[in-house]
Amino acid sequence: MRLGPLTELSPEQAELSARITARRGGTRGPFLVWLRSPQLCEKVEALGAYCRFESALPLHLRELSLLIAARHFDAQYSWNAHIDKAVEAGVDRDALERLARGEDPAFPDPDAELLHRFATEVLTEHLVADETFAAGLERFGEQGLVDLIGSLGNYSMLAMLLNTFQVDLQPDRQPPFPDLRGYART
Repeated sequence: MRLGPLTELSPEQAELSARITARRGGTRGPFLVWLRSPQLCEKVEALGAYCRFESALPLHLRELSLLIAARHFDAQYSWNAHIDKAVEAGVDRDALERLARGEDPAFPDPDAELLHRFATEVLTEHLVADETFAAGLERFGEQGLVDLIGSLGNYSMLAMLLNTFQVDLQPDRQPPFPDLRGYART
């Protein structure tokens, strides 16, 4: 990681770290960076918790939205932390492996395929086609679409933080994207 370890925590940082640990099982990865700005960390953690645990989208689509943003921004840490969770929630592993390689994932689940199309249009074109929007609205509803956009924004910010500060990749995981090694393009 580009920043050294936090050797001493302020009372505010220590209390926040304890809350993060209680909710997420530890203060690691991006939170080791965000703790340097405790007020931002608190707000980001709350938004992230909503996106992951409370969003109107079903669990498998919440996990998929994270992986789509992770791949779009080359966030290997996020991908490694969530690939198995997504598969356990019902996302097709073969489709995710195609996504990791930069190929059309061709999700067999129509909801996953629609979410991928919607999210990809937002992330790459910065716009959503009328047809895609109408299909998303019909399938996911107003709150689902608002939550999807909020999630993509949150996961995009997370990806930028992970890559900018070069948060250490998990030592027990292989790099997921064939076009990256560490924090450099191959």
